[in-house]
Amino acid sequence: SQGADLIDVGGESTRPGSQRVDPEEERRRILPVIRELSDAGIVLSVDTFNPSTAEAALDAGAHCVNDVSGVAVRDGMVPLVAERQAPYICMHSRGTPGTMDSLAVYDDLVGDVLREIHEVAQRFLDAGLDPSKLVLDPGLGFAKGGRQDWQLLEALPRFVATGYPILVAASRKRFIGHLLGNGTEPRPADQRDIATAAISALSADRGAWAVRVHDVASSVDALAV
Repeated sequence: SQGADLIDVGGESTRPGSQRVDPEEERRRILPVIRELSDAGIVLSVDTFNPSTAEAALDAGAHCVNDVSGVAVRDGMVPLVAERQAPYICMHSRGTPGTMDSLAVYDDLVGDVLREIHEVAQRFLDAGLDPSKLVLDPGLGFAKGGRQDWQLLEALPRFVATGYPILVAASRKRFIGHLLGNGTEPRPADQRDIATAAISALSADRGAWAVRVHDVASSVDALAV
């Protein structure tokens, strides 16, 4: 009702250091939500890296899969997405939420991220996924350190130049908190929405297809302006 085009439903946190949730518990949390939203005509993505959860969510009415596993994509996800021809958001990441901060080392940040995300995407294309169903996400905050997130945003035109729709998911992330902090403590997550809206507007201006945000209204206003 605030202007979102797509609602992303997930059953566990993927922030750095978060603990994994059993797939059965993940499905218990999200499937009733997906069914009701789907029945109400809402367009949905399911935020999961578990193939079993993705399959159950698609059966329940989800329209696309938003997978944050990156180079560690599960083998079962590839044939599932290709068989169902489900739109797939392919995000760059390394490791798991528990290990990814230690893996934020690159010889050429933008070049390495582009190469690795293309290698993951190619697995889906080789399995038969229609290229029009593929969305790429640079993976801000996932195996990235603060300055690296800003460098990826600066390089957004290089991602857009791939020809694939590009999703930017910067909302409330650590690199914003550190920018806005008082020198000793980062800005609390729930006080980062104005900065997020600025990133939404700048990303759209540079050709992004979508932004994933927590506070919809502020980004809708920024994009209108």
